[in-house]
Amino acid sequence: MGVERFAVWEVEETAGFEAAWVWIDGLRVRADGSVAGQLPEPYRLSYLLETDDRAATVRLEVVCTTADAQRRVALRRDGDGWTVDGVARPDLAEALDCDLACSPMTNTMPVLRHGLHQGVGQERFTMAFVEVPSLRVVASAQQYTHLGAADGGVRVRYASGSFTSDLLFDSDGLVLEYPMLGRRVPATESVTGRERSAGAGSVRPGSL
Repeated sequence: MGVERFAVWEVEETAGFEAAWVWIDGLRVRADGSVAGQLPEPYRLSYLLETDDRAATVRLEVVCTTADAQRRVALRRDGDGWTVDGVARPDLAEALDCDLACSPMTNTMPVLRHGLHQGVGQERFTMAFVEVPSLRVVASAQQYTHLGAADGGVRVRYASGSFTSDLLFDSDGLVLEYPMLGRRVPATESVTGRERSAGAGSVRPGSL
């Protein structure tokens, strides 16, 4: 039985947000996401992500709109390797995962595949990294290390080059907190149902 989740992240690095419907069935992941950011320039982005039954990316499609352009990129991975917009990319041959810049969602796959949100381990990866908003695709060397339970989740250290950050994951392998990038927005109740029905987001019958 798979898991269906809706996740929203505040993304501090871009002064924006990410929201995604996420389906996880074993190690198979599918995500349909929307992103908006104000830094390094204003942009709006949508993506579709699919993996195989090892949580390895088989498809990533991204559309990104800025003030002066709309860009698209389509990544595919199969037994012959990666293509980007139909063009073979042998430089990505060692990669199993995509990594969309400033997207907490795309940290899920390597952690889920190796169970790093559940137990001890350290893994090195090559990622098909998609820069935003340019959508340029480059190879990126990364490492994830299980640190242990903390703050209602599990900490996993992310490292790439000289950058490190201790991410907090939930039991499904989704990011709760990514220090220096962003954090999940909890669906907490700040008003009652009755207050909401008469609040700013509702039709308020009657006259002044």
